[in-house]
Parts: sequence; structure tokens; C-alpha cells
Amino acid sequence: MDYRLARQTTLNGWRRGDVGRDVLCDAQPMLRRNAVACGTPTSEICPICEDHEIAHVTYVFGPRLPAHGRCISTPGELARLDARRADMTGYVVEVCAACGWNHLVRLTSLGYR
Repeated sequence: MDYRLARQTTLNGWRRGDVGRDVLCDAQPMLRRNAVACGTPTSEICPICEDHEIAHVTYVFGPRLPAHGRCISTPGELARLDARRADMTGYVVEVCAACGWNHLVRLTSLGYR
């Protein structure tokens, strides 16, 4: 599932002044750290601060994973989880480590069904 339309709606609200920066830039400290340490850099500049590049951070939730999910740090780790015989869900979040902007980019199913 792709969340581009929801992202665009949110950003339009920001540009109109309907949504405050405090609502948009609310990434938890751990998410911001994971954006720096484990995130996949993109060539996209943050739409809020317009000063830093955003990163995609992937979390996977499912059986025999921590309740808070597993932050994926390598493509190989994601492939290993996808090969498991369990239903799991991956969440890709775009994050600006500088200002805290974060938004769900997409949701994917992983594992054998």
C-alpha cells in the first residue's frame, strides 16, 4: 500500500497553514537515530525544513520479532525476513533526522503465506 496521496494532502495542509510544524516534525528520538544509523538515504530534500536529505527507515513487525518491530539495516536482513515462513509487515517511513519530519511511505507484506 502506498501513502503518497496522504503525504501530499498533509504537505498541502502545511503549505496552507492548516497544519503546524509541531504536528509534522514529531519523530521520536529513536526514529531520528535510526534514520542516521540504518536509514537508506534518498536524493529527496525534506519538504518541511528544505535543508536536509530525508532517509527511508524500514521496520518489520511479525511473529518472533520484538514488539517494537525490527529496524532493518541491510537489504540482506530484509531478504532473510522475507524468506521466513511467517506473515510479517514492513513499514517504510521517510524521516528527516534534522527537523523530525516523518511520514509513512508504504506498507508491504513479507514472508511466506
